[in-house]
Amino acid sequence: MNSGLSASPAATTPSGKLAFYASVGAVLTQYDVDVAGLALTRKGSVTLPAGVQYVWPHASGRYLYVTSSNSAPGSGPEGTVHHLSAFRIDAQTGELIPHGNAIPLPVRPIHMTTDIPSTHVLVAYNRPSMLRVYRINADGTLGDEVKQSESLDFGIYGHQARVTPDNRLALFVARGNNPAPGKPEDPGSLEVFRYQDGVLSAQTSIAPNGGYGFGPRHLDFHPVQPWVYVSLERESKMQLYRIVGDTLSAEPLYSKPILANPDKIISRQAAGTVHVHPSGRFLYGVNRADTTELVEGRKVFIGGENSLTVYAIDETTGEPVPIQHVETRGIHCRTFHIDPSGRMLVAAHNKPVLVRDGAGVRSVPACLSVFRIGDDGKLDFVRKYDVEVGDKMMFWTGMVAY
Repeated sequence: MNSGLSASPAATTPSGKLAFYASVGAVLTQYDVDVAGLALTRKGSVTLPAGVQYVWPHASGRYLYVTSSNSAPGSGPEGTVHHLSAFRIDAQTGELIPHGNAIPLPVRPIHMTTDIPSTHVLVAYNRPSMLRVYRINADGTLGDEVKQSESLDFGIYGHQARVTPDNRLALFVARGNNPAPGKPEDPGSLEVFRYQDGVLSAQTSIAPNGGYGFGPRHLDFHPVQPWVYVSLERESKMQLYRIVGDTLSAEPLYSKPILANPDKIISRQAAGTVHVHPSGRFLYGVNRADTTELVEGRKVFIGGENSLTVYAIDETTGEPVPIQHVETRGIHCRTFHIDPSGRMLVAAHNKPVLVRDGAGVRSVPACLSVFRIGDDGKLDFVRKYDVEVGDKMMFWTGMVAY
């Protein structure tokens, strides 16, 4: 695998098998994937020390790395249990088997990745905003932390870390924050570091308009061209940047809306995960909305866009051109993933939400929505699987070739 949970092409693995993993609280559950039949079959589970935050596979497809924390998401209460754990993936079944000792982390991790050869794990944090790097031993177990220069600046409210496909740069996405009563806006940025053997250096900061009105959440790389696609959570936009030497273009080459109706916003809209199709011809971004109001003492969704936006990528310029907006069939799709062949997309909705139903209300459960990806990149809804989450959330999902 090249980048595991991005939609970039995956390297051939020993078994050629594919698993889908989904977390509910501290439990990480495996599903077998039938790409031809566009179906998932639930298998076994493992339990982490606390709620699963993010997951990333080893480049070999033999190991899986998982961060967990008992801190609440966003600005909620901070917990005391935070870990980075390693699992071996059984080559025949996809079962997860604990592999070495878990590493305690200082605070809640919000994202993680490995570098391209999977010799190091990079863990992103938002409170405080920072990036830490840990070695991966030759046997796939976790090693020591790699100390970094204290002069590095990680912006405000980190949300993602990624390493460029050539393993030369580490990109740290700092979202910033919207203004609030008595508090001005925190600017966002893309922090770009020279990366070598786990060490970050030679930092540049990309922050159009000083980072104001710039709230990046996630990015993904084109598999061939030096193009970086960035979703702006706070502005509901999709932008394209170009890798130029040891940094990115100072301004986006293109900036496109991600909402179908950007002039008719009725809920808090938040752009989310972004994935480039394995072919490099298409781009996918998600819109999330879950704002509620009290109706007879119950919180009921007020409406808004919960949709996937499909873009065609111009093969010469990289421009993302919207070609489809399709409902995700659930509320608040926090994560979605595309299989390595580019034929199947699974969108995960993190919690049940009450919605209006005529004069009454009904519950839309947490669920996994399965879509067929056509030759033209467009999505066709096939089925969904409701997932019981209780008082937890389905916080992370992804496919792994093993």
